[in-house]
Amino acid sequence: MHLLSAAGVAVLLFGIVSQVSGLETVTGIYGETLEVPCNRGVAQPEYLLFSQWKYDTGAGQAETLMVKKKDEDATVHAVDGYKTRVSMADNASLFITAVTLKDQKTFTCMVVAGSTVNEYPVKVVVHKDPTNLELLDQAEELEIGKLAKIGQCNAIDANPAANITWYKNSKILSADGKGIVIDASVQVDPVTGLSTTSSTLKYSAGKGDADARFTCGTLDLAGQPQVSSPVTFTITYPTEHVSLRMHPEGVLLEGDSVTLRCVADGNPAPTTFNFFIKGEIMNVVDSDSYTMTNITRDATGEYKCSLAEKPSLEASINITVSYLNVDLSPSAEVVKKAGDSLAVALTVKSSGDYKVSWTKDKVLLKIDNEPTFKNLSYADAGLYECHVTLGPLLRTASFRLVVEGAPVIRQLTKRRGEGGQHKVLICEAEGYPKPTVTWSVNGTSLDESPFINGKVSHKITVVPSANLTVYCSVSNQLGQYVQGINVSSLYEEVRMDKQDQSDDGDQTKLVVGIVGGLLLVTLIIGLAYWTYMKRSKQGSWKTGELENGSSEEEKKLEEKVEENSQKADM
Repeated sequence: MHLLSAAGVAVLLFGIVSQVSGLETVTGIYGETLEVPCNRGVAQPEYLLFSQWKYDTGAGQAETLMVKKKDEDATVHAVDGYKTRVSMADNASLFITAVTLKDQKTFTCMVVAGSTVNEYPVKVVVHKDPTNLELLDQAEELEIGKLAKIGQCNAIDANPAANITWYKNSKILSADGKGIVIDASVQVDPVTGLSTTSSTLKYSAGKGDADARFTCGTLDLAGQPQVSSPVTFTITYPTEHVSLRMHPEGVLLEGDSVTLRCVADGNPAPTTFNFFIKGEIMNVVDSDSYTMTNITRDATGEYKCSLAEKPSLEASINITVSYLNVDLSPSAEVVKKAGDSLAVALTVKSSGDYKVSWTKDKVLLKIDNEPTFKNLSYADAGLYECHVTLGPLLRTASFRLVVEGAPVIRQLTKRRGEGGQHKVLICEAEGYPKPTVTWSVNGTSLDESPFINGKVSHKITVVPSANLTVYCSVSNQLGQYVQGINVSSLYEEVRMDKQDQSDDGDQTKLVVGIVGGLLLVTLIIGLAYWTYMKRSKQGSWKTGELENGSSEEEKKLEEKVEENSQKADM
């Protein structure tokens, strides 16, 4: 340590006594470098002689660390652990590397400028986040309603000592002394001085805690939370209720398989059950299920299950096996003659109310019962299907009806073609199998309609040069039918048309002459009658008859003339 002159010591003592600054506090991070400012970092005075750092060793003693004279480098005076850990900046700030808890003391910066001596004490505090946050000594399972230790949470090597908080599903758990009990303790490392906080949680679990996530946490120096990895626990509790379920759910059909499952609410779940199957007890070990295969309608009824170790805990379920059987007669292809009858019978056996619909050639029939056939026609032929439904069940049965018969000609017609240059003959036949149509004359533009419902139509175009009879012949495996039609030549028809027109003109003239003669006769009769009546009136006047009588006669005369006039118009 450098020695000062007596005058310098006197000045120094005077300055110390006369000027002492307030106490400042700085915080360092454990293991990192700490800057301790001199006079809060204010620039050095203009007449600076030197600046010096020292620290309080306790019991009123101070130890010099460094001294820096004006325009000279700082010199280290420390002889202990600070010798290699301290340095001084141009603004007189003190740097301490790798700070530990032993550096938590008061450091003083002394500045001598001219005759003025100022001291600036700074208190150093060192903080450290926990090295690790771990949840140890965890329970394997928790019994419902019983206070048990969840685990111990440790916040290791911190300064100051960490405060530990417990969470369930990210919500803080507060101790209530009953269902939640928290005990905390702190241990200080005698070498480092760092503290380890331990916190133990005891918790009374419920069924709802089966999936609960428990964590513990603390806040770091920046105020950010540090949280442990979450843990979950198995919650054990005895069985209180059982239920019986079946798979698959819904409608069961004959031939299906069904699995009965006895579900218990205990944890761990029971492994031994009794199933009551149609009066028989089936004991099942290491499983909660019993399967029935290829069930029949006789399987309909009540089923039960219970715990083998506690038979009073039982459950039941009713099972209904649905069935739908359809028998249709006839059920294949049936061949009948036209005019025959056919009886159709549908027999349905089911487990409930069903619905029936009929289609013919995929077209819905508007009938409530089976179709009836008393006098079969070719139009009755086709594919008949009945569709029977019971809920989701569907059964379909069908038969194909074939109506056979020797062919017949239903209509044989002729008409003049467009322009009057030819004639078209049309032969409409009915029969099954499909009839073959032939003509007794050669023609052109043959045209045949589709064969539908046993009917076919055949056209032929001919140009007859003379009157003749044309025959249409239809035949199939069951017979033949022939029918003729008279066809006149085109020349003869033209001549007859002209003659018909001449005759029509003469007849018209004759009718006009007759009507004119009738009108003339009527007028002559009316005039004579009027003359007669007039004379009669004059005679009555002479004999003194009343005028009323003559008026009635005059009215009758007018009606008679009008009646004759209407007859003439007709």
